[in-house]
Amino acid sequence: DEPLANLDYKLREELRAEIPRIFEESGAIFVYATTEPHEALLLGGATACLWRGRVTQFGPTPEVYRNPADAITARVFSDPPMNFATVVKRGGVLDFGEGVRAEAEGPAAGLADGRYQAGFRPNHLQVRPPQTPGLAFRATVAATEITGSESFLHVIRDGVRWVALAHGVHEPAVGSEMTLHVEPRHLYLFTEDGRTAASAPYAMAA
Repeated sequence: DEPLANLDYKLREELRAEIPRIFEESGAIFVYATTEPHEALLLGGATACLWRGRVTQFGPTPEVYRNPADAITARVFSDPPMNFATVVKRGGVLDFGEGVRAEAEGPAAGLADGRYQAGFRPNHLQVRPPQTPGLAFRATVAATEITGSESFLHVIRDGVRWVALAHGVHEPAVGSEMTLHVEPRHLYLFTEDGRTAASAPYAMAA
């Protein structure tokens, strides 16, 4: 149960690289409990995602990560947790309000019209515009965390808190407004009761 939790950073990183080899050489079956998604991804095998004592999804680790069965699994199996925004699908268009729209791509294109929850991971919420056309959201900066080569930008958009994981050092002033970008291929869509309606096109292609 979280065997690396109380170790210092350097030793923890060394053992993260060593543990998969130990597991493979032993030939035994291990049950490894962790609250850190990247540890589960590093170990591979199969993952059971737990939430409040209930298994929300079980399967091959990459499959659970790329194609979560519901919004709870998507939120838990992402660090920082997945961001969410209300979106309305009308025809082939996803409308996020405030003039932010995008063409529905991949599995989302075949969904019935209606209201959904769009989800996207913090590393897909970008400070700089992508090379391909994407969504541009205006948000207010709530806090910034700098962890060496990366920055966690905590922002609020339409009353909902998001986190962007950006490479490099970014220090926007608290209370200032900034534009953040998401490529439509990185969008998951969930029904209003939390079931996955459409996985992100990038995940389907992986």
